[in-house]
Amino acid sequence: MSAFELDGRIDRDSDLVKKLDLCQLRIQNDSRWPWLVMVPERPGMTEIFELSAADHALLLSEITKVGAALKQVTGATKINTAAIGNIVRQLHVHVIARFEGDANWPGPIWGFGQAVPYDDAERQKIFLEKLVKALS
Repeated sequence: MSAFELDGRIDRDSDLVKKLDLCQLRIQNDSRWPWLVMVPERPGMTEIFELSAADHALLLSEITKVGAALKQVTGATKINTAAIGNIVRQLHVHVIARFEGDANWPGPIWGFGQAVPYDDAERQKIFLEKLVKALS
């Protein structure tokens, strides 16, 4: 079995926030939405149903915990969760805080405009402090 390797596009477009039991929890570098990406550290996975039963249960548990923490920290109207992967095939799950009146409410975020990168102070304040604390 090969070792887990993070897809280069995920690595380029996001930063590691924290390693969970199964997933890397990453922040997408687009300040228009509080947007997290969860990547199960299992080599060769492209679909949720390919995970073992134990990993599947762990993924659902981690998604639930991350979604609840993101809602708590941001006060979002809605938390969107999706595992799409049409372009980046490596299994990953998006967990996104949405707000009425945000950049493309109520439409989807994919393919809308250009990413607006975070500045380091904002990322530190929102995600590395509040989110990690909420996950503890």
